[in-house]
Amino acid sequence: MTDFLRSDFLPALPPPPSREQSWREKLFGDARAAAITLSLLVAAALLLPPVVRYLFIDAVWRAPDGALCRAPGAGACWAYVAAKAPFFFYGAYPYPWRVNLTFALAGVLIVWLLHPRGRAKGYALAGFFLGLPVAGFVLLYGAPALGLPVVGTNLWGGALVSLIMALAGIAAALPGGVLLALGRRSDLPALRWLCVGIIEFVRGAPLIAVLFMANVLLPLFLPPDWAPDRLLRPLFGIALFASAYMAEVVRGGLAAVPRGQDEAAQALGLSRVKTLRLIVLPQALGAVIPGIVNNFVALFKDTTLVAIVGLFDFLHAIEIARLDPVWAGPQIALTGYIFAAAFYLGFCLAMSAYARRLEKKLAAARR
Repeated sequence: MTDFLRSDFLPALPPPPSREQSWREKLFGDARAAAITLSLLVAAALLLPPVVRYLFIDAVWRAPDGALCRAPGAGACWAYVAAKAPFFFYGAYPYPWRVNLTFALAGVLIVWLLHPRGRAKGYALAGFFLGLPVAGFVLLYGAPALGLPVVGTNLWGGALVSLIMALAGIAAALPGGVLLALGRRSDLPALRWLCVGIIEFVRGAPLIAVLFMANVLLPLFLPPDWAPDRLLRPLFGIALFASAYMAEVVRGGLAAVPRGQDEAAQALGLSRVKTLRLIVLPQALGAVIPGIVNNFVALFKDTTLVAIVGLFDFLHAIEIARLDPVWAGPQIALTGYIFAAAFYLGFCLAMSAYARRLEKKLAAARR
């Protein structure tokens, strides 16, 4: 028996395929794969050269006005984007450095939270959800006692408004969705039906309707002195809308956790709160990462709808900038929309890339 288990008696296993062989198998493994690969290569050969020529080779990079961009054969007018960049990103906000500092703080906290080797995540979590809103309000709105002049929200615009809406919605969506999902599964009938009503009512209405209700109806339920700012009304609507959709994603994750996990935690003497925090929620949220990121991506793109209730967001800033007669022209306007598409695509791809990396880490940990 011992001789039989020796490696001399075991059948030889084929060597693992090299990376070159695996890619060759994926691209040209059979007739169908080869046909798809060749079709995509032909499409790329036909489409990429004119796109590269328009965006880079024939593009106008420097110009005092739109005259060069209106010339025959001119490509993308990146000089227009450079000239209008402050308007795109800040609107009429008079102190760009305060905006830059606010989003620099947000970026540091986000990297600290999402970095796999980051330490003291509790401080980062408190800083993002508690410290950042206070610091951001002081920096952006102003505090005369600290030497920061007050800037009304009627001057806020461009990417400043879009990123504030997206950050606030994302920050409220996950905890709000978890609370609504747990409330929907509660044993208390009043709490359960309240959460069910909120989720179904908000999910049954389009985001435009929710924004209009938040903008028009919310001041009616509050005293005149407590009427929320024009920026806070759609922000509340976006947070509520994102939380309702996130609640269903989280509920699916909670349903995927085996009941034995909860029972084992109870047998070990863990309280209900510790069971949710340490056992159930990590597994539930890890199982629905694609759905969570999909909601975040959709929410980031849906921030363009706030222009309907009078806010001056990034896409609306590009719409207004193209009306400048100095920079009027079809190629110039098209360049602005290309820049807007790249702006949204960059953020969405970054979120998707991080989600895929996190999925791989969780899958490796489970194995």
